[in-house]
Amino acid sequence: MAELLYAALVALFFLGSGFILATNKTSRAVVLDRVRFRRRRSSQSKTPPRSLSPSTKEGRSLGLSEYADTFPPSRRCAVSDLGPDCPLLKDRTLVEFISTCPGSRTSLAPMDLPFSQWSPNHYTCMEFSKEEIEALGGFPDYAALSGVPLPQPYHEFDIDTAMSRPYRPFRWSYHQTMSLTKMESDWWLELAKGYADRVQQRQGIYEKVGKCVLDSLPGSELACRELMEMVVQFLCARYPQYFRLDKATMTLHNAILNTTSDLRKIDPLEVIMNNIPEDFAIMLRNPETGIYHLRAGVICSALGWNLGTKMGMKLDEIHGPIPDYKEKMQFSMDRYFAKKPSNKSIQRSSWGLEVDEPLYMPPGDPHEKYRDSQSPELNIDRCNLRVDWQTLRRLPLSGAIIFNFKALFTPVSEFRDEAYIPSLVLKVLREGKPSLMEYKSTWHTEHVVIPALEKYEKEQIEKEMIPPDWTPNTLDEAPYFPDWEEKWHRQQGY
Repeated sequence: MAELLYAALVALFFLGSGFILATNKTSRAVVLDRVRFRRRRSSQSKTPPRSLSPSTKEGRSLGLSEYADTFPPSRRCAVSDLGPDCPLLKDRTLVEFISTCPGSRTSLAPMDLPFSQWSPNHYTCMEFSKEEIEALGGFPDYAALSGVPLPQPYHEFDIDTAMSRPYRPFRWSYHQTMSLTKMESDWWLELAKGYADRVQQRQGIYEKVGKCVLDSLPGSELACRELMEMVVQFLCARYPQYFRLDKATMTLHNAILNTTSDLRKIDPLEVIMNNIPEDFAIMLRNPETGIYHLRAGVICSALGWNLGTKMGMKLDEIHGPIPDYKEKMQFSMDRYFAKKPSNKSIQRSSWGLEVDEPLYMPPGDPHEKYRDSQSPELNIDRCNLRVDWQTLRRLPLSGAIIFNFKALFTPVSEFRDEAYIPSLVLKVLREGKPSLMEYKSTWHTEHVVIPALEKYEKEQIEKEMIPPDWTPNTLDEAPYFPDWEEKWHRQQGY
């Protein structure tokens, strides 16, 4: 009797599963996507399990061919969310569409081949052909294609009073890790007061140094256009009171700057430069090795380097100067890039202490002289926390990985009423690993910042904002501080 009951339950399970697959095209596509059309991904079982922990494979030597057959998850099944009028599903089912991808390395477009020279059947690492990408046209639904939703409208936003969120990315124990968290899709791009001045400053830098801050190599055309379109979609969804896209004329209207951009005539990266005061590095997969290279970008906020010195480099070459990167992070990062899905974007931050607000400081810049000495004339009013708030996401069509960051400056004096922050920063400055602190180049401010932080810490203990015996550690509210939202709203007037 038990055997009969078990057999009946198994039969019902398969009948139910079959009914779902027969009637629900999305479920059917997902199942088929997982069990069938991954011929080229068979080698993934040979790669180590995904981990961002640097300690698991310290010092491992990587072969260039290790990731040649490792691919990110395909997004072909996502076209089912583009609606009944999707041109890619004309006269064929979703399963038929998914099955048309050859899944062969020989079909991948070379990294340096201009998109205009691709054959109709050249594919990206996301399994979309040139013909299919062109059929989608301009501004397809990237939220559906990527799996990352568009942001909610920010109706309270006022460009004249808006402030970036008060990032305080301090950790203890402090050691070199990527410290990754899930990206908040509403905050991928973040505008604030001073927007117009910052855009103008970045445009001035570009006019002066050109390809040192904005450049693209052959083969990056698709990724540049795709990124620009995703940026424009985000702006119009997040800040509808300020940005509007006219698809009939392919023009972007910016009510903050009172500008109109003809997206058919202006280079995609220049559209970004003229509307977003943030930086973007575009990394493309080399189909021969599976390793990612910097192939395009707009980067006006670099300290000690510039886009021109990094263009074309591999991921590990770009990060060569970072302490412990090769020993502790190279393996994890190469593997992470190789497998990263488009629907799992991440965020992190780095920080330093600066005199004034140096935005673009390439090697040899006069501002570097500040780092050579502890000026007796320096006062706390000129000392600022610089936070580079970063996101990492994969584009769904080209498969490019986008490294995005914005430079934010905050006076160190703001720490005075932020509970625990002075004590935590003091701990890092006094006891941080010497090689990491040297890389951060905080020394030139410490003779002023440390006494100020000691004063703030004493005040917070006297006011019972923090207990006198508190042991510094990473705050639960990181990368913020307790009650940060109250202060942030108060400073903006709402």
